[in-house]
Amino acid sequence: MKFYVDFDDCLCETARAFTGIANRMFGKNVPYEDMFFFNMQESFKLSDKEYEQLMIEGHRPEVLLSYEETPHASRVLNEWIDQGHEIFIITGRPYSTFEVSRRWLDEHGLSRADLYFFDKYGRDSFIKNSDFNLKADDYYRMKFDYAIEDSPMAFKFFDHLSDIKVMVYDRPWNRECKLPGDNYHRCPDWEYINKKITEV
Repeated sequence: MKFYVDFDDCLCETARAFTGIANRMFGKNVPYEDMFFFNMQESFKLSDKEYEQLMIEGHRPEVLLSYEETPHASRVLNEWIDQGHEIFIITGRPYSTFEVSRRWLDEHGLSRADLYFFDKYGRDSFIKNSDFNLKADDYYRMKFDYAIEDSPMAFKFFDHLSDIKVMVYDRPWNRECKLPGDNYHRCPDWEYINKKITEV
């Protein structure tokens, strides 16, 4: 089986870290559970300039390396790899973060997972002329049996895969989202994802 796995807020607790960054930089005290928008500019009510500063800070190498692993993510993924499945980590981060993102994965026991950078969100404000190593044509030639994703903005990238099963990692910004079909399953944690995929 081939697995698409998102990075931020599926493998690591990016949004939780950004609540602290936004509070420290701008005095925006927004609890994680009140982050109702995937767009952090909306969640933290930031100006364009503040949002750009927030994203630059959150993508500094030492900050990216500090993000906590989502509980049990690496254990479950390594179990799948041990069973012979293929793991493709596909992130919307800019390719300039490749080295530090790869290092984070390696340090969390995920050295056997492939890493790709795909322009999921069309963001080019905080890192100018952002590059990605996975082009749209190449992505749409890839086939996946399962996907683990938290962002409703990324669901459209599964429309061409009629048989894919999508595990939606439950986050405050996707709870009001109507899931696109019966092949989408809301999952509270990695233990549930593993159990659900075993059942499916």
